[in-house]
Amino acid sequence: MATAITAGVAQRSVLASERRFFLIMAIAIAITVVVGFTMNAARMHWSFRDLPTQVHLHAAVFLAWIVLYVVQNWLIVRGSITRHRQLGVLAAGIAAVMVVLGIVTTVMAVRQHRVPGFFPPGIFLVLDVLGIIGFGILTAWAIALRKQAAWHKRLMLCGTILVMSPALGRILPMPMLGKFGPLAVFGSMAVYVIAGMLFDLRSRGRVHPAYWWGAAVLVVTQALVGPLGFSPPILRLVARLAA
Repeated sequence: MATAITAGVAQRSVLASERRFFLIMAIAIAITVVVGFTMNAARMHWSFRDLPTQVHLHAAVFLAWIVLYVVQNWLIVRGSITRHRQLGVLAAGIAAVMVVLGIVTTVMAVRQHRVPGFFPPGIFLVLDVLGIIGFGILTAWAIALRKQAAWHKRLMLCGTILVMSPALGRILPMPMLGKFGPLAVFGSMAVYVIAGMLFDLRSRGRVHPAYWWGAAVLVVTQALVGPLGFSPPILRLVARLAA
């Protein structure tokens, strides 16, 4: 009996520690995104009012996701499971809109010649589109496994990490990195995934399979950026869009 009680207490302690960890990761992601776009705004030589409508909508929806992701993890730490599940319906809707808006806004950026100068247009198009598709895949999977908490929260974390690339691209010295810019963005995102893996190793003694799947999606999407970004079909598409 005493052994069972001790094991139960230890398990609850690990769970509480894990929930705090995911909240900390959510806050770290939010800070990264805010810092990245704040730095970008400080460097801008144009007014927010000059931006197309889809850019404003894109920014609002993506910011809503980041805020909601922090709130959802905070609710779990508080033990507000019912409210967390209620907001999960809203989160699913926002995620679906994000995928559509992410692709549309990227295409419009190429069409309106708003691609950052340090990115070849084909690389920019493929990097952003693959990132948002990877986010959609991992987030949809996380929602499907919402009753399996261990899978759900890790897949949700990995999916959210994938939409950090625009913010990281504004923090990193991309003009100085040249052709290694996409690799630097990939490495920065990988740091967050590795942090989750290391926490699992310390608290559970092994890395949960969800992280390996999340890491695989991250690696595959990034590995395809170069070959696709400079491929003739993408170059022709970019030329038509920018014409």
